[in-house]
Amino acid sequence: MHPALRLVADRQFGVFTARDAVAAGYAPDEVQGAVARRRWMRVRRGVYAAREVVEAVADDAVAAHRLACAAVLVRLGGRPAVSHASAARVQGMVVPATWDGRIRLTDEAQWRRGRGYEVAAASLPPSHVVPLGAFRATAPARTLVDCAREWTLEDAVVAMDAALNAELLTPAALQAAVLDQTHWVGIGDAARAAGLADGRAESPLETLGRLRIIGSGLPVPELQVEIHDARGFVARVDAWYEEAAVAVEFDGQVKYTDPRDGRSPALVHWDEKRREDRVRDLDVRVVRVARADLGPGWRRVEERLRALLTTPLTGPRRFTAVRLGAALSRPA
Repeated sequence: MHPALRLVADRQFGVFTARDAVAAGYAPDEVQGAVARRRWMRVRRGVYAAREVVEAVADDAVAAHRLACAAVLVRLGGRPAVSHASAARVQGMVVPATWDGRIRLTDEAQWRRGRGYEVAAASLPPSHVVPLGAFRATAPARTLVDCAREWTLEDAVVAMDAALNAELLTPAALQAAVLDQTHWVGIGDAARAAGLADGRAESPLETLGRLRIIGSGLPVPELQVEIHDARGFVARVDAWYEEAAVAVEFDGQVKYTDPRDGRSPALVHWDEKRREDRVRDLDVRVVRVARADLGPGWRRVEERLRALLTTPLTGPRRFTAVRLGAALSRPA
């Protein structure tokens, strides 16, 4: 590929138009020949990418969607901003498994739909936009609020928790984005999600479990609390009730099926058991919650939690609970 054309393609995440190729010195029949020989692959009508670029994104959902967004944008002249679930995807945020993959864009001056994409007409203040290569995208806070106006509450809070935890935005920016859209359709849903968001949650299961607890009328637990005994650190628990000395552990399968640090699943399971034994030896009551418990089995978990929370710990405490910081959900 000619360096002039490669420069254009690199700025546009690998895509270029036939016009770009001609401007770089290729004749129209050379463009068609490159496509026929599969050196270049058609991404959309009149939009191409080198075969190695297309093949490289085949197993990368983020890169593949970014390439698809770029192909639409070059067809539209590059004016709209990547937004909604598309912006969430390309910025590395959590998107629902039910998302249909449709490319979402926002433009101040136009509303339109095309094959596999939709452009919403809405204002885009400078503070709501960030660069995206040769294009632009809605900033993380605007992106999450736009998504929360359309997604279920659970999906929106999961995405907000994960983005706050990853420090993709600040709590203040999230609250400001809600206030900036006060009169927009669905902003009540977005405000409720933002009010429930807490960046200390470290997985979707922790978020969904916390929402289940709140929805049951139980007190909101403290998140990510360290338990210490006379010798020092014992464990960090996902959720904690200080008065009742109850720890809630949200038990996802991934740490057993795909363990980190080179440990085997058996070793992870053993370490987890030993850790919990040490916590229980301190008279801390532990409730484990798996993903399956969030369905019909939740009643059993709720009843156990409710019973434990109404039965205070008696006797001297042989541990200290250390909170790791204030909730990352609201500005200080």
